[in-house]
Amino acid sequence: IYVAKVAMGANANQTVKAFVEAEGYVGPSLIIAYSHCIAHGYNLVNGYKHQKQAVNSGYWPLYRFDPRLKEEGKNPLQLDSKAPTFDFEEYVYSENRYRTLKQSKPKAAEALLKLAKSDAAQRYALMEQLAKLPCSCDEKEPTK
Repeated sequence: IYVAKVAMGANANQTVKAFVEAEGYVGPSLIIAYSHCIAHGYNLVNGYKHQKQAVNSGYWPLYRFDPRLKEEGKNPLQLDSKAPTFDFEEYVYSENRYRTLKQSKPKAAEALLKLAKSDAAQRYALMEQLAKLPCSCDEKEPTK
């Protein structure tokens, strides 16, 4: 299965590349795309900027998993976003869904923010490690 996680506003080239690769893949493909919406509680004119912040904070890492790369001796997982450089908390609290929780239940919001920030950092570190692994190209694709 081909899988990609994209955010057009953060990296348009990666998004287009993912769609082209998914379309060309013989088999199922899944593209998970960040989509800003009015419920997030910011001016949608800034939607692409917000998508960049989501990626740069580590909240929404970009990647592509293309099984065909194994045939070329390459790791099929390609991590397309860099290590986080934007403040995770600043990103999260720029959205109504998180800001509302902070206002109504500050202690719960603080605890959940801490967990979310830790989870995002661990998830990125794991993806970074997996993307650096050498290809196990001798493994055969399962047959039906």
